[in-house]
Amino acid sequence: MNINTISVVGLGYIGLPTAAVIASNGIRVKGIDVNQHVIDIINQGKIHIVEPGLEELVKSVVAEGYLTAHTEPQSADAFLIAVPTPFKGADHEPDLKYIEAASKALASQLVKGNLVILESTSPVGATEKMAAWLAEARPELSFPHTVKEGQVADILVAYCPERVLPGQVIRELVENDRVIGGMDEASTKAATLVYKSFVHKGNCIATTARTAEMVKLTENASRDSQIAFANELSMICDKQGINVWELIELANLHPRVNILQPGAGVGGHCIAVDPWFIVNQNPEEAKLIHQARLTNDAKPLWVINKIEEAISNMVKPKIACLGLAFKPDIDDLRESPALNIIKNLVMSGFDILAVEPNIDVLPTKLCDLGNIKLTDLHSALVDADLIVILVKHQEFINLKSGSKILDFVNC
Repeated sequence: MNINTISVVGLGYIGLPTAAVIASNGIRVKGIDVNQHVIDIINQGKIHIVEPGLEELVKSVVAEGYLTAHTEPQSADAFLIAVPTPFKGADHEPDLKYIEAASKALASQLVKGNLVILESTSPVGATEKMAAWLAEARPELSFPHTVKEGQVADILVAYCPERVLPGQVIRELVENDRVIGGMDEASTKAATLVYKSFVHKGNCIATTARTAEMVKLTENASRDSQIAFANELSMICDKQGINVWELIELANLHPRVNILQPGAGVGGHCIAVDPWFIVNQNPEEAKLIHQARLTNDAKPLWVINKIEEAISNMVKPKIACLGLAFKPDIDDLRESPALNIIKNLVMSGFDILAVEPNIDVLPTKLCDLGNIKLTDLHSALVDADLIVILVKHQEFINLKSGSKILDFVNC
């Protein structure tokens, strides 16, 4: 398979860095996104998200003509879909509407010999559904599930989950191992060629599409369970009058113990979402995974209770909440427990001074509530009656203030 042009559908926190890294390897990339503002910014050689090293890379590949951004589907040798996969309803049913929309949109550009790769974190069977949507849109073409065994389909289909850490995406796209699951052997081989074009230090490991889908869910469910253990310890230690940070440090001296750090909850589009895909499909079997989700989702409520206890004797206190992102040193607010905590405090009528060094404006859903102001760290320390540290940004480490401090992340 000759891979001269790749179309990356979805230019967010995963799609844009992936597109830029591929383009930096001399492959022409046509990025697709429905947001015209995002398209305009990228075509200017700029970025709309915070990710170290990304802006310089985008500026370079756009200037050289290797990366262009578009709102409409474009022809390519391979298509890589990196769109959101949220859940919906009380049962946390996976919502595949963005994958379906992307599939049906790019279907018009497919020609014999093309490859379509799904990267979006998805429930088991999502790649098969994507192939079915493509086949429905282009019935004149054959797909892995429509050909007889031993035959090669006109359009190849594979799944390869992203597994990068925000803040280190550019490096990890090149260095991390990739698990590549095709719907058939030809699809796996073709997708492996795509990833080997830019994964220079990591290995490309072949498996089936269903296994690759479950690998990503398993990785995030494992992390979620480990964080739940740490968060549960923090609540137990608070009740017992024990410093949880010291406890974990001492316990981790054991050669076979590695407890993670507790926090204000669990956020982001992966760890806070993906385990629910397993629970939704396997409600009777996924008992531990389910409980970990419940534990981590309950942690913000515990944090709110501790804040309310701290201000119980204050008259109209001003509360400075430090950090809105879901993890340190990024601007990503998706599923952020800090954002959830602040929203609840504002809705309870408290005056909030929000400090988030990685954003310039508050999200609309917070602004509409009133009683909240985005401010700088110095002003917050001067004006607030209570300092609440919710995210371990570099700017907040070793913080000193005359006001009372509640530190939920060990700054």
